[in-house]
Amino acid sequence: MVKARTSAAALVEAGHLRINGVRERAPGHAVKAGDVLTIGLDRTVRVLKVLGFSERRGDASAARVLYDDLQDGQE
Repeated sequence: MVKARTSAAALVEAGHLRINGVRERAPGHAVKAGDVLTIGLDRTVRVLKVLGFSERRGDASAARVLYDDLQDGQE
């Protein structure tokens, strides 16, 4: 959802991330397949279910197969 780890860490530290409904403030918290992430970003809220992980960093299109957007079609 963001391009850099530092941006992701800042998002978490600011309290804009929930994992399975629980607000997370520790950027190093482990996320596992099946977790539901609620992310407050740019005046919107994204709800994503983690499907898997990649061994290597890739582009946005490669990342899209690793999560399910639970809000598709609701906007």
